[in-house]
Amino acid sequence: MASEEASGTAPSTSLYLPSFEYFRSELDEHHDRRERIIKASRDITAASKKIIFTLHRVRQLQAPLPQNVIKGNAQYYETISKQFASVSADLQGLNAHRYARQISGGCQEYFEAASFEHYLTNARILPYDEAAAQVKKLDAEGPGIELSMEDYILGIYDMTGELMKFAITFMATNQALPAISSPAEGGNVSQRNLLTDMRDLRSALESLDAGYGPFAKDVDKKADVMRASVEKVEKALYGLTVRGAERPKGWMPDVEAGRALEVEG
Repeated sequence: MASEEASGTAPSTSLYLPSFEYFRSELDEHHDRRERIIKASRDITAASKKIIFTLHRVRQLQAPLPQNVIKGNAQYYETISKQFASVSADLQGLNAHRYARQISGGCQEYFEAASFEHYLTNARILPYDEAAAQVKKLDAEGPGIELSMEDYILGIYDMTGELMKFAITFMATNQALPAISSPAEGGNVSQRNLLTDMRDLRSALESLDAGYGPFAKDVDKKADVMRASVEKVEKALYGLTVRGAERPKGWMPDVEAGRALEVEG
């Protein structure tokens, strides 16, 4: 029998080749999409950390942010908005779950910054619905990104560390915890302070049933840090209250084994 080359006809194509080419294309798209999301998450994390650093220049609680802080952070919020917008189309439908771990770090760090800013200005925790709407609006012209409840909770855990740093700095400069005024029943005003809020937050987070899996492991790690943050403020307040007039000039609150916490600002 004459060969296909001898007969002038092209060699037959495998019936499976189109399927393999399709799978190859799918894998290439998957890897490209994954890398885009990872890079965006890293850039969001970096910009969010800079926002937090700038927020630690604030010296008042339950008051509008100073203009220099707002102006300083504007560029970082712009970066975050651009990065979320660049990958929002990649995180729709099933892909929102498929790449949840890749965007999670950026979402957590952004919410940590946003919730810290919200607490400084309003003396309350940013609710999930408001936080999710805020993240969605970062992509003004696209579908937006959904903030998962897991990332919201993990961001709250991290935010307690920023509250601790703010409390230590405030006590070092004012010799008192920042007081918080809030409406109460009968038209009265109840007095809280940052430590009572941190304790309430600790109680709420400790009552959380994280279940099993990666989220539970993340919670276990962050819970220890959260408890340590509350204890540092408690020890600092103890030193401030009990030692009283014994404080030497230039005193800083003791937070662990006689060492003073170094704070920026």
